[in-house]
Amino acid sequence: MIAAQDLHAEFQFPQETESQLSSDADLEDPDGRNTKGGRGLGAKRGRKVLGDKARGGAGGRVSGAGWVNGHRQENGLENMSLFEVVKMGRSATQSVVDDWIEAYKQDRDVALLELINFFIQCSGCKGAVSEEMFRHMQNSEIIRKMTEEFDEDSGDYPLTLSGPQWKRFRINFCDFIAVLVRQCQYSIIYDEYMMDTVISLLTGLSDSQVRAFRHTSTLAAMKLMTALVNVALNLSINMDNTQRQYEAERNKVIAKRANDRLELLLQKRKELQENQDDIENMMNAIFKGVFVHRYRDAIAEIRAICIEEIGVWMKLYSDAFLNDSYLKYVGWTMHDKQGEVRLKCLTALQGLYYNRELGSRLELFTSRFKDRIVSMTLDKEYDVAVQAVKLLTLILQSSDEVLTAEDCESVYHLVYSAHRPIAVSAGEFLFKKLFSHRGPEEEGLPRRGRQSLNGSLIKTTVFFFLESELHEHGAYLVDSLWECASELLKDWETMISLLLDEPMPGEEALTDRQETALVEIMLSAIRQACECHPPVGRGTGKRVLTAKEKKTQLDDRTRITEMFAVALPLLLAKYCVDIDKVTNLLQIPKYFDLDIYTTGRLEKHMDALLRQIWEVVDKHTDTEVLEACSTTYHYLCNEEFTIFNRVDIACSQLLDELVDKFNRLLEDFLQEGEEPDEDDAYQVLSTLKKITAFHNAHDLSKWDLFTSNYRLLSIGLQNGDMPEQIVIHAMQCTHYIVLWHLAKISDGSSIKGDLVTLRKEMRAFCLICQRYLNSISTAVKEQAFTILCDMLLIFSHQIMSSGREHLENLVYAPDSSLQAELLNFILDQVFIDQDDDSNSADGQQDDEASKIEALHKRRNLLAAYCKLIIYNVVEMNTGADIFKQYMRYYNDYGDIIKETMSKTRQIDKIQCAKTLILSLQKLFNEMMSELGFNFDRSSSAFCGIKELARRFSLTFGLDQLKTREAIAMLHKDGIEFAFKEPSPQGEGGPPLNLPFLDILSEFSSKLIRQDKRTVHMYLERFMTFQMALQRDDCWLPLISYRNSLQAGMDDDTMSVISGISSRGSTVRSKKSKPAAASKRKLPEEENSSSSFDGAWMSREQSVPTPVMMHSPHITSTVLRDPKRMRPEESYAATFSMPAEQHLHQALPPQQQLPHPQHQAAMDYNTQVTWMLTQRQQAEARQHQERVSMHYAKMRNHMQQAIRRGSGLMEDDEEPIVEDVMMSSEDRLEDINEGMDFNTMEIDLPASKNRRERNELKPDYFDPSSIMDDSVLNVPMF
Repeated sequence: MIAAQDLHAEFQFPQETESQLSSDADLEDPDGRNTKGGRGLGAKRGRKVLGDKARGGAGGRVSGAGWVNGHRQENGLENMSLFEVVKMGRSATQSVVDDWIEAYKQDRDVALLELINFFIQCSGCKGAVSEEMFRHMQNSEIIRKMTEEFDEDSGDYPLTLSGPQWKRFRINFCDFIAVLVRQCQYSIIYDEYMMDTVISLLTGLSDSQVRAFRHTSTLAAMKLMTALVNVALNLSINMDNTQRQYEAERNKVIAKRANDRLELLLQKRKELQENQDDIENMMNAIFKGVFVHRYRDAIAEIRAICIEEIGVWMKLYSDAFLNDSYLKYVGWTMHDKQGEVRLKCLTALQGLYYNRELGSRLELFTSRFKDRIVSMTLDKEYDVAVQAVKLLTLILQSSDEVLTAEDCESVYHLVYSAHRPIAVSAGEFLFKKLFSHRGPEEEGLPRRGRQSLNGSLIKTTVFFFLESELHEHGAYLVDSLWECASELLKDWETMISLLLDEPMPGEEALTDRQETALVEIMLSAIRQACECHPPVGRGTGKRVLTAKEKKTQLDDRTRITEMFAVALPLLLAKYCVDIDKVTNLLQIPKYFDLDIYTTGRLEKHMDALLRQIWEVVDKHTDTEVLEACSTTYHYLCNEEFTIFNRVDIACSQLLDELVDKFNRLLEDFLQEGEEPDEDDAYQVLSTLKKITAFHNAHDLSKWDLFTSNYRLLSIGLQNGDMPEQIVIHAMQCTHYIVLWHLAKISDGSSIKGDLVTLRKEMRAFCLICQRYLNSISTAVKEQAFTILCDMLLIFSHQIMSSGREHLENLVYAPDSSLQAELLNFILDQVFIDQDDDSNSADGQQDDEASKIEALHKRRNLLAAYCKLIIYNVVEMNTGADIFKQYMRYYNDYGDIIKETMSKTRQIDKIQCAKTLILSLQKLFNEMMSELGFNFDRSSSAFCGIKELARRFSLTFGLDQLKTREAIAMLHKDGIEFAFKEPSPQGEGGPPLNLPFLDILSEFSSKLIRQDKRTVHMYLERFMTFQMALQRDDCWLPLISYRNSLQAGMDDDTMSVISGISSRGSTVRSKKSKPAAASKRKLPEEENSSSSFDGAWMSREQSVPTPVMMHSPHITSTVLRDPKRMRPEESYAATFSMPAEQHLHQALPPQQQLPHPQHQAAMDYNTQVTWMLTQRQQAEARQHQERVSMHYAKMRNHMQQAIRRGSGLMEDDEEPIVEDVMMSSEDRLEDINEGMDFNTMEIDLPASKNRRERNELKPDYFDPSSIMDDSVLNVPMF
C-alpha cells in the first residue's frame, strides 16, 4: 500500500449503512496537529461567526475576486453559485479556481461552504447546506438532511443527463477538481482543514443510499485521488532531486562544503517528506473509504469510474501503485457482468502494457489473468472483444514467450469474423506475430520479386490461409490484414513472380493447392484496392471516400491495369486447364482502367487476352468458367472505350462459331431413325452450355435460338429419352431468349409484331415447362418449376405497372391445373424428410455438406412459390398447404412461411385468415382419415394441430381492432366446418367435426368483447336445445369453445339454459331510465350492420343442422324463410309468446320497443321522433297491442336469437355488443361480477379497455351499441 503510516484511529470508514464519519474527530490528528489549522469538522467549534470576518475591512466581498457572499459575480450583474459557473462553462476553469482560492484565503468557512454546496448541487439535490448546518451539524447529519430534501421524482441527475451541455458539465466538473488540487498543492491542501473536510464529505456521500450522491461523490473522489497522485508524483521527483543535491553537497570536501546549504536542503527534504506523508494519508483515506467499497458497487457506471481511475494511477505513479495489491482489483473486475466495466479493465491494462519498461512488474499479473484475457476475445460484447485482442497484441510485443501457441490460435481464427473491428484487431495480432520479425539473413534481400522479403511473407500468408481450412474466405483474410499489411498485399509484382517465374535452385516451388490459394488472395487484394470497402457480410455498406483515399484508389487501379494487362494473358496460358485458377483470373479485368490499353499502347496485350479467353471457352464446359468468360467479354465490350470494336468483333466471331456448331450438331443429333450416341450428346451439351452462359450477359436474339431450343425440348417430351442436362440447359437458354425479347420490347426498340411473337413464344414455353413438371428426373422438374415461377412472376399483372400498359397482352395468369401442379411439386419435393432427400440424390454421399446444400435448394424452391402467393399470382388459399407445415418443418422453413403469412395478411387480412383456418381444417381431415372419428383428443396429432393454431393466433399480434374482421371471419368458417358433417353415430350424437371447436378456441382471445357475443350467437344457430344440455366428454369441445367466447362477459349475457338472473333484473331496472337525447347512431354502425347481415345471418339454406330451441325467456327477431321452417321452431315460437308479453308488461311504457321491422328501417331522426312519442302513455299502449296482433303473422319469418337478460329487443342485422358497453360508470363493478377468466387470452392493456368502455355509446332505440370512430376504425364485416 501507499501509506508509510496507517490512518488515524479516529477516522471512521463507511460500512454498508448510510452512517458516515460520525464524530467531530473526523480526520483528526491524535498528536494535536490540528491546532494549527483545525483539521476536520471538529475544528469548527473554535471558529468565528461567519459574519465576523466581514467586519473590519474585507467586507463580504473579496477584493478583485469576483465573489459576493460566497457566490461568484458575473459581469457585476448577477450572483451565481459555483455549480452554475461550472455548468455554464463561460469562464476558464483556472480563473474560477483562482477566485475560489482568494475567497478561501479571506474566509475559508464561506468558501468551503460554497464548495460543499457545489458537490451537493452537482448531485442534483435541490437542497443546500446552510451556515447553521455547516457550523453545528456533523457530516452524517448533513447528508441525511440533504437526502430528505433530494427530489427523487426523476431518476436523472447531472451526470446522467444527455445533451451537449451536460457532457460539457461532466468535463468541467472533473477539470475543476483537478485544477483545484493543482492550484492548492503548495499550501492549502496541507492546512489540515480544506482537504480533510472535502474528503470526509465525499466519503460520506459515496456511502449514501441515493444513487446520485453515490455516483457524483465517487467520481469526485476518484478525480481528487488522481489529482493527489499527480501531486505525490511531483513531490517524489522533488524529493529525489533534493536528496541528490544534498548528497552531492555533503560529498564535497569540508573546505568547499556549504553548511548553510546543507541545512536548507535538509529542511526542504523534511518539509517535502511531511507533505508526502500528508498526501499519502489523503490518498489512503480516499482509497480505503471510497474505492474499496465502490469498485464493487451495484451500479456499473460507478464501478467503471473506479477501474478507469486506478488504471490512471498505476500508469502515472507506477512506483507506488503498480503492484499486485492494486492490480488484483483490475483482474477481479475483468469478470464483471457488465461489458462497460470489463472494457474499462482492458483499456486500463493497455495503458500499462504499452510501456515496455513496466513489463517486469506485470509478470505475475499476466501469468495469473492471461487465460481470462484470452477468453475475452470471444466476449459477447464486440467492443470488449476488440480491446481484448488489442491487449493481447501489446502483451505479444512485450514478450514473445508469454502467449502459448494455443493462445495465439484462439486469436488467429478471428480474422474470419463477420464483425470487422474484431477481424482487423486479429489481423494486426497475426501480422505482429508472423510478419514483424526479421532475421539478420533477411536484411539484404531485395524489396520486390520472388527473392524479396515480401516473397517469403506472401508465402507465409498462403500457408496460414491453407492451414485455417476456410479457403472460401480469402476476401475476409485480406480485409483483416489490409490496414496493417496493405503494402504487402499490394505487392502484386511479387505475387506474379511467384506464379510465373521458375523457382531458384534450392528453393521449394509452390504446390498446386498453394498456387490456387495465392491466386485467390491476389484477386481479393485487387478487389479491396479498387472497391475500397469490406467484402459482403462484413460492414454496413459503402462509405464516402476522402480525397486522399480516392487518389490512392485511382493510383492502385492504374498500377493494376499496367501490371496485369501484360501478366494476365500469361497467367491464363499457364493455368488454362485449371478451373479454380481460371475462374478467379478472369475476374481481374473488371477492375481494369480500359483507357490505359490505348494510352499505354497495350493493344497487343488486349489481343493476347482475347485469344486466351477464346482458348478457355474452347477447352472448358464448366458453367462457372463459362459465365466468367461471358462476364469478362461483357465488361470489355464497352462502347465508351476505343477497344470496343476490337472486343466486339472477337466476341461476335466466337458466338457465330458456337451457334453454327450448335445448329449443325443439333441436326445430326435429332435425325430420325438414328439413335444418338453419347459423344453426340456430349457435343450438343457442351455447345449448349456455352451458348447459355453467354446468353446470360449478351443478347443473342439475332441468331434466332428459340426455334432450335423449342424443337429440342419438344422432341425430348415426345421421346422421353433426352439427357437431363441437355433439357435443363435448353430450358435455361430459352428462358434467357424470352427475357431478352421482353427487354427489347420494354425499351421500345422492337418492331411491329414483336409483341405478338413474344406472347406466342412465352405461352408455348410455359406450356412445355408445365409438361416437364411430370418428368421422371428430379433435376429437370426443379428447373422447370423454377423457370415457371420466374415466368409467372415476370408476366403477371404487375408487368403493366410504371406506364407499361401496352404490355397488357403479355399478362399470363396460371390456370387451376398449373396452380395444382406447382403446389403438388412443392409438397412432393420440398416438404420431405432429410433422409428421403438424400436417398433420392443421384449417387450423392449422405454427408453434412450435401444435406446443407440440398436444404438450401429446397428453401429456394419454396421461396419461389411463396413469391407467387405474395404477389397474387396464384390464389391465396393455395397457401393453406404451405401454412399447415409451419410446425413440422419449423427449423427448415419456419422463417419463409412466417414471412409469407405476414405479407399475405398485409394484402388481405380476411382472405389470409380464411387460408389459415383452411390449413387447420386440412390437417384435421388428414388426422380424421388416419385415426378415425373416435380419436383421442390427447393424441400427439391433435395436440400438434392445437399448437399450430396457437402459433397462428400469436401472429395476429395484440392490436385486436386491426384484425377484428379477419378473426371474426376465421371463427365463422371454423364454426361452419365443425357442424358441416352430421354425426356418424346417428341423431343425438355430436357432429363429425365437433372436436375442431377445441382447435378454434385458440383464436377466441383475439376477439374483441362485442364480437365474442356475435360469434356466440352465430354458434348457437347451429346448435339444438339438446346440444346445450349435453355434458358428455364428446361434447367437451363445444362446451370449452362456448366458455372461451363467454370469457370476459356477463353471466346473464349468453345464458341459454337458466332464466333471467337476479343480476339481470338489476341491470334491467337500471336501464329503465329514458335514453339521453345525445345518444345517436353513428354511420359506422350502419355499415357494420349491413355487412354483418350478409356475412353472418344470411347463412346458406343447405346447412342441415337444426336450429336450437331457446329458453322461453328470450324472443326472436330474425326473419326466416317459411319454406325452411322446421317443426321444432314452431314450438319455440309458440313457447316464446308469453315471454314477450310478459316483457312488454314488465317494462314501463316509454321503454317498450317497436316491432323489429319498424326498428330496422329507422334512421336517426326517426328514432328521435319516436322517442318523444313513446313518452306518451297512450301511444305506448297502442304499440304493445300492435306487437301482439302481428306476432302470430310474423312468427314463420322469425328465427330464435340470443336475447339479453334485460329484455331489450335487438336487431340482428347489426353487431351485438354486451351490456358493459352500454352501462354507466357506476355499474362497472356489477358488470365485472361473474366473468369467467379461465380461458387464456392476450388482452389489450387495461387502460385501453377502460377507454373503450367509456367511448362506446349506448342507444336505447337500437340495442346494438354504437362505437366511436376513435375506438373502431372499420366495421366488423
